Amino acid sequence: MDMTRSPDHGDLNRRAAYASISVAALLLAMKAYAVVTTGSTAMLGSLADTGLDLVASLATLIGVWIGAQPADANHRFGHGKAEALSAMFQVVLISLSALGLAWRAVDELLAGGRPAEAEAGMLVSLVAIGATLLLLAYQRRVIRATGSLAIATDNLHYSSDLVLNLAVIAALALDHWLGLAGADALFAFGIALWLGWGAWGASQAAIEQLMDHEWPLEKRERFLAVVAQHPELKGLHDLRTRTSGNRDFVQFHVWVDGRMTVTEAHRVMDEIEAKLLDAFPGVEILIHPDPDGHVDDAALGAHDLLAPMPDGTSPALLVQGGPIKR
Repeated sequence: MDMTRSPDHGDLNRRAAYASISVAALLLAMKAYAVVTTGSTAMLGSLADTGLDLVASLATLIGVWIGAQPADANHRFGHGKAEALSAMFQVVLISLSALGLAWRAVDELLAGGRPAEAEAGMLVSLVAIGATLLLLAYQRRVIRATGSLAIATDNLHYSSDLVLNLAVIAALALDHWLGLAGADALFAFGIALWLGWGAWGASQAAIEQLMDHEWPLEKRERFLAVVAQHPELKGLHDLRTRTSGNRDFVQFHVWVDGRMTVTEAHRVMDEIEAKLLDAFPGVEILIHPDPDGHVDDAALGAHDLLAPMPDGTSPALLVQGGPIKR
């Protein structure tokens, strides 16, 4: 996902985090009342998830606040990975919640417990669905503007709440009106599985950022297409890309005429950087010029990424490939 980076992104992310905290606090109070009233294990699972939502939203607020801090002497690449750490913290909380809920559901199935006052529980779940839908709509607007990983993980967590609340309503309705004993516990176990699956999915994006995963292929192809427009370039190699929080970083080597002066080569680099910043606002760029024909055999990607591939595949696929003779 590409978006224009601007100084107010930190403010947008913080507002989304504050909204998440407010919704979680409201739902926590309502669901605590519903658990006391109904004794439903499915509702207890929903309460536990909402409690973790509140803690996770606080972690999100801290993550986006730290991530928005500018680079300093000890963090020259900025603090963007704080968002990925916040996302991983949320994943741990979701996983623990899923395990605890699954244990409680199995215990209820064996003990044969049943919920009471189902109407109150269903009403609370309906209100929770309405509040969650409003929060999700706002979070998605912020994600489109900032690309925040922490807010995206929080959004995924609350998206699972919609299914969770519908499951609570279904469990209470089946038990109360159809007399299906065990429905509450079975739905609670299903909710636990759903939470576990969501935690697994949320962890992948965070791990990719922490491990400095390359940009998606389509984004790299667009990047190379912009660079290729400069007429004085002889080729491009050793392209490295990564994302940290809502900031992108890229570095690469270009081949230029070896007879160029340092001043002329610097002019070419400035022109390339200007075009890239127009197409990829906010990206941090590091360009190293090489004389045409110079190849570092020890480099990870010595192949010219601007040259067409004989088999018709994208040159961007070679970003992570081994050294190839030019």
